[in-house]
This record gives sequence, C-alpha cells and structure tokens, in this order.
Amino acid sequence: MRVGCPKEIKNGEYRVGITPAAASSYVKAGHEVCVERDAGLEAGFSDEEYSAVGAVVAQSPDEIWAKCDMIVKVKEPLPPEYPLIRENQILFTYFHFAANRELTETCLRSKSICVACELVEEPWGLPLLQPMSEVAGRMSVLMGSYYLARNVGGSGVLSTGVPGVAPAKILIVGGGIVGANAARIAAGLAAIVVVTDVSHKRLEYLSEILPFNCISVYSDSHTITKEIIDADMLIGAVLLRGGAATPKLITREHLRSMRPGSVFVDVSIDQGGIAQTSRPTTHDNPVFVEEGVVHYCVSNMPGAYSRTSTISLSNATIDYGLQLANLGVFDACRQNEALSKGLATCRGKLTVAAVADAFGLHKAYADPEAVIHKR
Repeated sequence: MRVGCPKEIKNGEYRVGITPAAASSYVKAGHEVCVERDAGLEAGFSDEEYSAVGAVVAQSPDEIWAKCDMIVKVKEPLPPEYPLIRENQILFTYFHFAANRELTETCLRSKSICVACELVEEPWGLPLLQPMSEVAGRMSVLMGSYYLARNVGGSGVLSTGVPGVAPAKILIVGGGIVGANAARIAAGLAAIVVVTDVSHKRLEYLSEILPFNCISVYSDSHTITKEIIDADMLIGAVLLRGGAATPKLITREHLRSMRPGSVFVDVSIDQGGIAQTSRPTTHDNPVFVEEGVVHYCVSNMPGAYSRTSTISLSNATIDYGLQLANLGVFDACRQNEALSKGLATCRGKLTVAAVADAFGLHKAYADPEAVIHKR
C-alpha cells in the first residue's frame, strides 16, 4: 500500500502524522511511504531523516493525495484539502465529526473511508486519544496559569501562591485522562484542586492516585454551581465516548459568578466544548473574553508542543496504521474490534450513530458491522 503523510495546514499545527521511525516500520512491512516536503520540520524531523529510512519526499500535497491509498494525518482535513480526497481512499486521523457538519458531509460525498483516531476503543480505553489527552491535560494548567496574569487579561492570581497568600483554586470538570493529568500538574503547583466526575468508580480511583491537595467530588449542576464561585481557573475535561458532542455543563450564569479575569480552558472544544460560550480558537489568537472570563479554547492544543506530541502520537498509532496497511480496512476491522469502532464513514455511509443523531443524517447512517462484513 502507498501510505501518504501531508504537511498539516491547520493554524498552529506543528505535529506530523508519521515520524521517521514510523515511516521505517511501514517500509519494512513492504509499503511505500510518501511524506510531503518539510512535513516534519516543525516537530524536529528533517526530510533527510525520512529519506534515510526509505520514504519518498514529495514536493506538494497534491502529489500525496493523488497517489496514496492511505493518508495518515494528525488533524481533520480542512477546506483546501476537501477537493483532494478521493473515493476509497483511507483517511486515518482525528476527525471529531460531531463538531463539524461540513467535514462530515464532505467525507460522505467523497466516498472515502475515514478511520477516526478518537473513536478507536480498546476494552481498557481510547488508545489513540489518550496520548494527546495527556498532553492537553498537562498543558491546560500551564496555559491557564499564564493567562491568569494581569498583563494578559487575567485576574492577577499566581497559581502557586506564595507564603502568606493562598494559591489558585482550580476546578476541573471531568476526571478522565485529561482531568487526571490536569489535576497532577495543578497539584504540583500547590494549587487547590477540585476534580468532578459522574463515575463513583473513577472518583475512587482519583482519590487514590492524586495528592491530598486534590479533592474529588461527584459532578452535578449543584456541585458545579457551588465550586465555580471561588474558582480562579476552570478546566473543561469532559469526553463522551462514541463521538457524541460534549454536553453544555457550564452556563453563562456559572461564568458570571466567577471573579472577573478568571480563566476557562476548554479542552473539550474538539467535540463542541462544555460551555454555552465556548467556540474554537487558534494558537495565533487563543483567547477571548465572555462574561468577564478569559476563554482559552484552542482546538489543537498539543500542536504547540509538537515534538513531544508527535512522538507520543506516533507510538500509539503505528500498530493500528500497520494493520490497516497490511490487511486493508475491512480485514483489519474484522480482526480487530477496537479498530472497527474507529470506522466513521465508508464509501458514502456514516457509521457513527451519535454523529447521525447530531446532524439528522439518519438516511446516510449504516450499521458499522454490516458495512465491515458486506464490503
């Protein structure tokens, strides 16, 4: 199979879908790898490193999209890439379809085969979302702490506090991978940390692994209303499995109750965000103010720490990518149930029920098992 890796064009996206190490694995498995010129440069990988392991360096994205059977990316295709998507072409990347109707309909019209990294699910969790959730969770506290500074619009509260002055209170809504990693960093800064979740089992786990300055509480509207009033930083860390859009747990009233200049980091923005005020931002223009609260809603947060994120991502995706390349989509999905859950669109059919519900695209929906086994 011809495996292609174009350069990412999303604003502030410095990651790359395939590292030289991953390219080497594809080549050793008998596949041709084609990487766009300078695709890995912002993550610290030169064209020479790709050439050294047997990959071909293409001069343009058009060449990649036109000749390759499978495209491995980091972020979803953007409008300039829409015309380049071909029928039966496998796209292996993060899509977050529930937050983007135009992308969903484009992929359906193209009759391509989209395998969404965020939907691949093992019995123990989401293996391809986890590494980026770890990065984004840790970043959220760093970014939030920076924007608490008064000179960039924050309330002027130092997250760590100083002797005689209390540290910041950080409220984390969602205790999954993002929330747990955010709590670890916040605890390390000596902040007052409150983590909420709806799973009693998860809360028990968090109480066991997190330091004593982290309090885990059950998440409901009453608790959020109570805890948010004196929170200096709010972190949205909610994810619904199955590709559904994130529920709007944070209202304008909640935000109005916070101190002016408080900071809200919505890591859930890829799936629509957890607040009524959330809207995607970019690394070039990362924040806006609503209800007196500084909102940081960058939809590709890990792109800022591109080398760490790229290596972590590639370590997680390579085995699944090799299965797709070695066996083809249908055999790979039949042999690996986790991978089959990542199949999002296939030759004009939508195979994620939550996305069909979100956009009313029930006529385009097909049961994934029927699609996988029918071929």
